[in-house]
Amino acid sequence: MIKASKVVFISQELEDDFNSLKPDDPIKKAMIRAIQDLKQNAFSGIQVPKRLFPKEYVQKYGITNLWKYDLPRGWRLLYTITADNEVDLISAILEWFNHKDYERKFRY
Repeated sequence: MIKASKVVFISQELEDDFNSLKPDDPIKKAMIRAIQDLKQNAFSGIQVPKRLFPKEYVQKYGITNLWKYDLPRGWRLLYTITADNEVDLISAILEWFNHKDYERKFRY
């Protein structure tokens, strides 16, 4: 199922962190590509099973779904999908991190 979505950052602080990355940073370039993919298809990531949700995301953001988008060099982008007026989908970026921090977050 291909569903276009609007892409937002879950907080202004997270958006500021993204904007502070240098334009030639490979992770920023990969994230720009990921954002473009999510705009075209909110479901372009891999759905994370509910039992693996970090409690922090559920408590802080009240998420009911969680998606992982693989970035180069083992980095991961995590996002959730919500609806605006039950019509337009919104992909809300929650966090991005390297593989080591990802494993720590998910207790692998």
